[in-house]
Amino acid sequence: MTPGAKPEPGFAFSETLSAPVKAVSGYRRLWVALSGGLDSTLLLHLASLCHPGVRAVHINHQLQVNAGETEDFCRDLCAGLAVPLTVIPVTVNPGSGPGEGLEEAARKARYEAFEALLESGDILLMAHHGDDQAETILFRMFRGSGVTGLAGMPGSRPLGAGQLVRPLLGFERSELEDHARRAGILWVDDPSNTDQKFDRNFLRLSILPLLKRRWQGFNQRLRHTAAACSESDFLNQRLAELHWQMLGGRRDRLPVPALSKLALAEQKNLLRWWVRRAGYQPPSISDWSQVLHDLLQAAEDRAPELRADGYSLRRFQSELYLVSEAPAVPVQAVPVEPGHPVVWGDWRVCLEPVATAKTDVPPIRICTRQGGERIRFHPKGPSKSLKKWLQEKAVPPWQRGRLPLIFVGMGDDNELVAIGDLWCSEQYCGNAPAAGWRLIVERDCD
Repeated sequence: MTPGAKPEPGFAFSETLSAPVKAVSGYRRLWVALSGGLDSTLLLHLASLCHPGVRAVHINHQLQVNAGETEDFCRDLCAGLAVPLTVIPVTVNPGSGPGEGLEEAARKARYEAFEALLESGDILLMAHHGDDQAETILFRMFRGSGVTGLAGMPGSRPLGAGQLVRPLLGFERSELEDHARRAGILWVDDPSNTDQKFDRNFLRLSILPLLKRRWQGFNQRLRHTAAACSESDFLNQRLAELHWQMLGGRRDRLPVPALSKLALAEQKNLLRWWVRRAGYQPPSISDWSQVLHDLLQAAEDRAPELRADGYSLRRFQSELYLVSEAPAVPVQAVPVEPGHPVVWGDWRVCLEPVATAKTDVPPIRICTRQGGERIRFHPKGPSKSLKKWLQEKAVPPWQRGRLPLIFVGMGDDNELVAIGDLWCSEQYCGNAPAAGWRLIVERDCD
């Protein structure tokens, strides 16, 4: 049998094996993540029989000596099954994240490629099975994960704009190999799968076989544990959402006085949920009680902060803020011209004419605070220190230096007409701005 050939004529996969793959529905495009190994190769055969029009995607990590041969195998396999194949080469940079080794870096690169590929309505099938689930649960247990981690891999979850589905989680690898051999299916073995310097290989080759021999039905026992942890995680998230609503939480802040009234376990649960809701991973902290004491009990004139991967938790006055790492803002002033929106850090500034627009475009520029700026709310009214006004508005200190300040005029003859999305002069806002030009200042998150 040549690589890519279909099973022998007359061969049929069991309904038990085919059923979870057939049950996948409601997609615009259906993809199979194809590595060339046993599991994904079998899954592609099943999907091509159950779903006409299925596509395959192969991520070439360019790490193994046989990476090119594996890619060729995937191409031949898909050609034999008449399945369109997309090959995506990726560069793996181990150590780019905290505590990140080669395994995690490769996984990160792979999933980033999947996220970039999937569009709305797409489903990606992955061939994780029961032994993979057992490895995952044990691996996370040894890393000290809580119930969220011990819930294991979900059968489905959002991935980028699409959805990831794992239809083979209910099968053990030995079952899949038996089906593949009886069907006469060929696959490629990854040489790195025998290297026990990788934690998952050590678990797979040295630990799991011992546990399975000692406890019959070990994988099923772990599945029961994962299901119980999944239920507990669901209840924890639901409780956190109820607390967030009860406290009057907002997208980027929580009131400290109300948060302080919760028990420590409730505070930790709420903060983890809040961070995940924003798209980040909760920090790995051994002494949450000390961290929360510093964040919540600090004096009003203090500015405690907890830095994490891609964000930070900051206290300002009576609120706790979740602050995303923002892109840098330009050092020099930037002009604003009609039809040419300006991206300023995480802000976007536009200048557009209205029906009464004057012929001449006013000289408008954006810059950050330099010190000493003053603001005049009415053309003939008194001016006020911008620094004092921002303090009165309770604008957090870390936001003040990033606010886009928009001036009209050049040199000493200039006027501050807008401060981020906090204020805009009547000359440049509303349905009929007096200057004939409208300023639009908005953040990416708006």
